[in-house]
Amino acid sequence: MTDPATESPANLISVPRWGTDHNNWLRGIVGRYEQPLLTFAARILGDPELARDVVQDTFIRLGQSGPWQFASGDPAKWLFKVCRNRAIDVCRRMKRLTFIDSNALATHASEEASPADVLASRDDHGALLRLVARLPARQQEVIQLRFQNDLSYREIADITGLTETNVGFLLHTALKSLREHRAELHR
Repeated sequence: MTDPATESPANLISVPRWGTDHNNWLRGIVGRYEQPLLTFAARILGDPELARDVVQDTFIRLGQSGPWQFASGDPAKWLFKVCRNRAIDVCRRMKRLTFIDSNALATHASEEASPADVLASRDDHGALLRLVARLPARQQEVIQLRFQNDLSYREIADITGLTETNVGFLLHTALKSLREHRAELHR
């Protein structure tokens, strides 16, 4: 017989097999993907409240599945696929799924970036990361602190023990080198 004090309500997910790392991982994933998934689901459903339910269900399924199924560590593809499938299921159940005339669809401009633009952006991002990796370690450090963590020159100086002027010089030199290397790549 189970102790009623330790029983979970039926509507809560119990994931005792997960440790603190997995719970932190799940919190991080929810923080990162909740808003994009809500926007995505709301666009399909046309109803923000239904979108919330679909996204919540998506995260419940993630909680039940666990992080071990994502070799890359990034579940974006899985999350968006599950979210889309759940949203379409809801539309079908509520008979809200409407099919758009192909002529109307062809004349309506998409508000999303094209797949080619997304890939080009990813390629540019990857190239930029490779260029940054060529910089001296100190320049890489100030670039990271400034642009990835959005720290001020003063904060960077406090962290690195450099002067604000030196931080500015390192950033200027690093950016100049990046521009030159990028120009070489495009030749």
